[in-house]
Amino acid sequence: MTGRRRGWFRSSGNTEWISQARSTLAAAFLDMDQRQSAAEAAVHASAQVFPERRMSAQWEPVRSRCYDAAGAYLAFTEELDNAERDGTAVPQGQMRVDTLVRQLTDAARAVDDLYRGNQSQLEHAVVVLGTVPQFAQQVKVAAAGVRGQAAESEYVDYPSVRQCAAAVDESLLTLEALGSEVPAATVREAAGRLESATKALAEALAQAPSRTGAAANAITSVGTRIAAVRTRGERLAPAYSELLREFNAASSADLANNGQDSQRAIDAADAALVRARAAAAENNPEFALELTTSARGYLAEAEQKVDAVTKRLTLLREVRANPQEKAKAVRFRLRDAQMLAVSRGLVGEWGSVLDAQVDRIDRITENLSGRHPDYWAYVAELDAVAEFVAGVVDRMRKQAGPRRE
Repeated sequence: MTGRRRGWFRSSGNTEWISQARSTLAAAFLDMDQRQSAAEAAVHASAQVFPERRMSAQWEPVRSRCYDAAGAYLAFTEELDNAERDGTAVPQGQMRVDTLVRQLTDAARAVDDLYRGNQSQLEHAVVVLGTVPQFAQQVKVAAAGVRGQAAESEYVDYPSVRQCAAAVDESLLTLEALGSEVPAATVREAAGRLESATKALAEALAQAPSRTGAAANAITSVGTRIAAVRTRGERLAPAYSELLREFNAASSADLANNGQDSQRAIDAADAALVRARAAAAENNPEFALELTTSARGYLAEAEQKVDAVTKRLTLLREVRANPQEKAKAVRFRLRDAQMLAVSRGLVGEWGSVLDAQVDRIDRITENLSGRHPDYWAYVAELDAVAEFVAGVVDRMRKQAGPRRE
């Protein structure tokens, strides 16, 4: 038996063994190569479509194993070819065949492990990659169609339509400028932007017919509101005079220009409304809507100026009628804060800080004296105490507790 086995590696017996060895190795190599090719195509698809997944980095060591096994296979088959041609022996032939088959099989198994561990992602990437060219073409066709509708539309000069049409043109140029070597992810992203721009243009065209009615309604609404604000503004001057007559001058010093500022804002709103009506008459309802929005902003400013005076007068009269009510409310908040410090074991950290606010409130109330006390300063100082206490409460609630001294 030993003599026959040795004979396989001499010229008289090489052919049969070499043929069997070549067949065994070829089967293992082809199996590995097929698995590698399929997995590598999927990894390539993932790298193209989802580069953030970094699948290529996981694939690299597996591919290296396949390349090493393939290199060993090619080198050994060349040695077999030479031995068959020259009739020479192959040293340790069967052991080397077995080792190489294991190397090819192990490489194939590594491919399977990686593929199965990421199968859903890889298969999804292959599907997506295959659809990118078709998706890009479909988006281009859709964009051209909507762009053509916009060009022929009676609303083509509306700002919203012009803006959206320009976005479609830019996105289309960007997509068409991409070369064949650009990653599929880049193409898909560009196609997605074009698709979004196309949808926005279609929406602008759909909304355009309603702009005329919307502008007409807005113009009417703003006209009504201007009249209402003018009426409301008539209360400002009398209220400011009463502030000056009834209270310390310092109580209204910051409101001295509110009358002028309010009238200036009303006039600006009225001017915007005039321009809005002109824009609507010129079949430019979108510009008219922009102008009515500006008018509303001016009116809100005017209302704020009026309300600041009338509310100040009401507040100061309430404080004058019962000065201690304001101080009482702040003391109540302070007591709540002190109780929170006790319940959370934070007296050592915040007790003295809160106790100091008691003295601060006493000083504020003691300063409220004279023929024309500064009630506004009184209110502002008490509000400052309340704000400070609220800040302390917020910090105590955020602290881990309870802590014990």
